[in-house]
Amino acid sequence: MTSEAPLSKSATSEAQRLTPMMAQYVEIKAANPDCLLFYRMGDFYELFFADAEIASRALGIVLTKRGKHLGEDIPMCGVPIERADDYLQRLIALGHRVAVCEQVEDPAEAKKRGPKSVVRRDVVRLVTPGTITEDRLLEPSRANVLMALARIRGSGDDFTYGIAAADISTGAFHLVEAPLAGLSAQIARFDPREIVASDVICQDDTIQRLTQDWRLSLTPMACETHDAERVIAEWFGVATLDGFGSFSRAELAAAAALIRYVERTQFGARPPLARPSHAQQGSIMEIDAATRANLELMRTMSGERDGSLLAAIDLTVTSAGGRLLAERLAGPLTDPQAILARQQSVEFFLNDPGLRADARACMAAAPDIPRSLSRISMQRGGPRDLAALAAGARAALSVAHLLRAGDLQPDLPPELQRAVEAASGIDPQLSERLQAALADELPLNKRDGGFVRAGFDGGLDETRALRDESRRVIASLQAQYCDLADTKQLRIKHNNFLGWFLEVPQAVGESFLREPLNATFIHRQTMAGAMRFSTVELSELESKIASAADRATAIELAIFDDLCSAVEAQAAPLKAASDALAVMDISAALAELASRRNWVRPLVDQSLRFEIEGGRHPVVEAALCARGESFVANDCNLTSASDETAGRIAVITGPNMAGKSTYLRQNALMAVLAQMGSFVPARSATLGVVDRLFSRVGAADDLARGRSTFMVEMVETAAILNQASERSFVILDEIGRGTATFDGLSIAWASIEHLHQANRSRALFATHFHELTQLTQKLPRLVNLTMRVSDWNGDVVFLHEVIAGAADRSYGIQVAKLAGLPQSVVERAQVILGELEAADRAQPVQQLIDDLPLFAATHPRVAPPPQQQVSDRLGEALDEINPDELSPREALEKLYTLKKIRAHK
Repeated sequence: MTSEAPLSKSATSEAQRLTPMMAQYVEIKAANPDCLLFYRMGDFYELFFADAEIASRALGIVLTKRGKHLGEDIPMCGVPIERADDYLQRLIALGHRVAVCEQVEDPAEAKKRGPKSVVRRDVVRLVTPGTITEDRLLEPSRANVLMALARIRGSGDDFTYGIAAADISTGAFHLVEAPLAGLSAQIARFDPREIVASDVICQDDTIQRLTQDWRLSLTPMACETHDAERVIAEWFGVATLDGFGSFSRAELAAAAALIRYVERTQFGARPPLARPSHAQQGSIMEIDAATRANLELMRTMSGERDGSLLAAIDLTVTSAGGRLLAERLAGPLTDPQAILARQQSVEFFLNDPGLRADARACMAAAPDIPRSLSRISMQRGGPRDLAALAAGARAALSVAHLLRAGDLQPDLPPELQRAVEAASGIDPQLSERLQAALADELPLNKRDGGFVRAGFDGGLDETRALRDESRRVIASLQAQYCDLADTKQLRIKHNNFLGWFLEVPQAVGESFLREPLNATFIHRQTMAGAMRFSTVELSELESKIASAADRATAIELAIFDDLCSAVEAQAAPLKAASDALAVMDISAALAELASRRNWVRPLVDQSLRFEIEGGRHPVVEAALCARGESFVANDCNLTSASDETAGRIAVITGPNMAGKSTYLRQNALMAVLAQMGSFVPARSATLGVVDRLFSRVGAADDLARGRSTFMVEMVETAAILNQASERSFVILDEIGRGTATFDGLSIAWASIEHLHQANRSRALFATHFHELTQLTQKLPRLVNLTMRVSDWNGDVVFLHEVIAGAADRSYGIQVAKLAGLPQSVVERAQVILGELEAADRAQPVQQLIDDLPLFAATHPRVAPPPQQQVSDRLGEALDEINPDELSPREALEKLYTLKKIRAHK
């Protein structure tokens, strides 16, 4: 969302009608028309004209006025500097961009140009959703990703998209290439706060739909691709990108676009971006946006973190560890060896509870090192950031020492070995120096002063003494002069005309005019009954006292800059130590999770096996445990004994509320957890690597795009059937229930056949079409599972157990009764159901299966002769007649009906 320029005429024209200050505002605003302008005036950021109207509505603050322009009041509103972060957060959340305009000149310098001169101001930063660095505006355990898109035309009309994803608050920088079909999955994986792209890409209908689906801020900007390598090389200060690895043209174009945008918004401040990393194609499990939403990996369907899988498994104690956990959950690995390395780190901590507890206690003391380091590098840091780096360095060294102690070193898994080495790379003197320099209570901003510990700098201590203890200093000096003049009547006083001076009675003052006292005391003023004097020392003290506050602040700022320089010199070891802490944190957290909830280490290999014993849904189980209830565990075996080139498909039947959807989701989540390197909620688990995960669970419409619930279901199903492979894992729930019965049954039937014959995927297929259970007779890798229920005195009891077999009915009416439908409706539904079931028995399911073209291709149906058709119709009509219940007239009508049937032979 953007604001319009406040005035329609040129800045030069407006300057002739406005005060100098307002003319300056208009000029700066004209240069930033797409942003709300925070214009610094004293202790407030002020907004004027249209910006003020927009901000007052968005923030709920009072809209006032300041002067007039062209006969109209100038709208104005403002926010105090000390609360600016709170207001920025609300504006950014609403999609606004904010240009922060600061005073870039000392007001004293402005006065030298004349009494009406305006202090120079300029925009020092553009605040956008993807470029936030303030600690109070960021979620500690969520990366704040800025994404840039670029595209390169391939063969024909197809485009290849380059994706650059960076978090300038931590320095993380990733590049990915994807076709249009895979773009949504990559956007969902990185979960960006803002996307930057060229005007052409921003106007693309597909891109607009993607960003609208995820409610993302889409920012257009001019992007050129011909000089991408030069832009990247200049940013990182290298002559060539050969040492960075191999990147595609699309990836380089996206990286250059992101760097240009950072330069544009940060106005010279350089976030410490890491050299871009590049994941190999196929190294990460692909999970499309719909599947992520259905499985509620990072957030629930309502958009909340609570209730998601991430929230259920997050036991990390550091912010960096929490972000790494989210990153691994969003992109599970497909390399069994890499997965094994992560599992070994988890198992190491699991096997030593005491060490795990000690390590977690040490790591809990570590603040957010990457974000503090980023702010220091961008000259936005404060004293608390320095303290955070000191505490983080101590924590990293403590954990490294803990894991190096005793006989642990030879037993450390490779991943932890590397982490310990990285954590040990910090210079311990840096932490000691920071700790010695910083006070116990620290202000948020360095300009507030008072953050340097007393005793760290002698000059600063003296200056503070003059500033804070001027009365004591004056009293001490007065006592010295009284002793020198041998009088108790001397007083040191102050007024605006003379400044500091000493005053004595006139009789005493006469002696001050003679030697030897006249060498010390300088006569200033004679009054009736009193004389006033000064001294060189008092004049110097006056100057010192007058400038003590400014000098104290200047000394502290110089110390701050010196400490920041020391930190920046250790930036690489600090960043490596932070990454190491995150690895150790996530390993210990997942071990703690496995210990608390009795999770097991899964075997992940290159086979197509999928064997879970006693599997449980991690989120549902956590919720039940919180209420003191237990979760009913279930097995899942999709390993095909007859065909090693494909897995099995399980058709799951049973009533609503029995747990089919939970069963589907828990097995999909099992694959995600196993391949991210976590233990899993089961008694045992053996999983062949899943390359792509697909889910079609739940019902939702998309009315804004003209899609009904059934249309959304079909679009998602089409994506699965068009993309799934034999290594994929698919869960489908109630396909075809959104349309007419026969249409839906046909679609579900054909979908199972396609999964079996073409995709050959491991799959779970929940349905209420009981006819589909008969397909096990024709499809060798199809098995039937059902939810076990008990019928007690006409009421259904859900046991939440999955067993082999097929349900004999759906228990829909019993569920409707539990939901509170009126008893009359329930009873009437039972009567209608009985009649429909009786009519349906006229054509057995097996006959229907035999009649379908797929299975009848080698046995074509032959129509019965006309005589047999008439005979069948006569027989059916006779079967419907009950002679004992017919009146004479009804019997005559039935006889005429039979004759008509006979006449149509």
